[in-house]
Amino acid sequence: MPRAVKFSRYGGPEVLEIHEVPRPQPGPGEVLVRVAVAPVNPGEAGIRQGVFADIWPARFPEGQGNDFAGWVAALGAGVDDFAVGDEVIGYLPRAAQADYVVSPAADLTPKPADITWESAAPLSAVGVTAWAAVDAVRPEPGETVVVSAAAGGVGSIAAQLARLRGATVIGTAGPHNADFLRSLDVVPVQYGPGLADRLRTAAPQGIDAYIDTFGQGNVDIAIALGVRPQRINTIADGRAVARYGVRSEAQEGAFSRSVVGELAALVAKGLLTVPISAVYPLEQVQEAYRQVQRRHTRGKIVLSLVAEDQRSAVADQVRSQA
Repeated sequence: MPRAVKFSRYGGPEVLEIHEVPRPQPGPGEVLVRVAVAPVNPGEAGIRQGVFADIWPARFPEGQGNDFAGWVAALGAGVDDFAVGDEVIGYLPRAAQADYVVSPAADLTPKPADITWESAAPLSAVGVTAWAAVDAVRPEPGETVVVSAAAGGVGSIAAQLARLRGATVIGTAGPHNADFLRSLDVVPVQYGPGLADRLRTAAPQGIDAYIDTFGQGNVDIAIALGVRPQRINTIADGRAVARYGVRSEAQEGAFSRSVVGELAALVAKGLLTVPISAVYPLEQVQEAYRQVQRRHTRGKIVLSLVAEDQRSAVADQVRSQA
């Protein structure tokens, strides 16, 4: 029986369970995908904890996970832009951590054959979020951009995208991530008390734009450093949006097949790296979320629903069903 991660009450990672579920069937305009990899994201933990229950109430038993990559396993009526066996990247809120998912065909993006499953799967969530944040502040060549939590999932991609636009990027992070940020051609600055002074020292000519992926007063610091509100984007501080009128562009407003495709092309060309800090089997989903909720992860944590040494066999099996 296919498996799916679900939870039947709000709570911590301990409420997550792996259920056996019927294999779903695609309807008109839909595609059935055999999932290979599904990332875990901090926002998903908030939904599971009930933090956003007034906005996105759970329907128990609720699914978990948003982004995924896998193989097309079956086509619904009217779908002619994919074939069984195609490798795809997708986004399906609260359902992605499952052996099989059904997605609208229009929400799937072809996965380049020469990028890994682990690099592909996060592109439709953290990749698009980073794209939206960078696009919101519109860095220009020669400008200086700060990215908070620049070693994290969104931050590491946003920092690279800003660099690709020609900006000098300063990334805030812990000292253990300094060498990692330098490897991305990002100037590391330690977060914590005294951050504003350290940023002034790192950017004596001033800071042009600020991308906040962590909250914890980063927008206040950006304002104090003279960054204009329209060139500040936060995905982690809603109160600052109301207080200062800064921007809050994220995945929801930017997601499209074309954006995911552009991100995938950058990865395929070696221009963008998707750092992966850990890969857990589906059976260890609780531990994967415990790790991501510590908020000290470098890059992404992902769940592997098909072990690496079994992927060729599963791909052949899927294609044989065509």
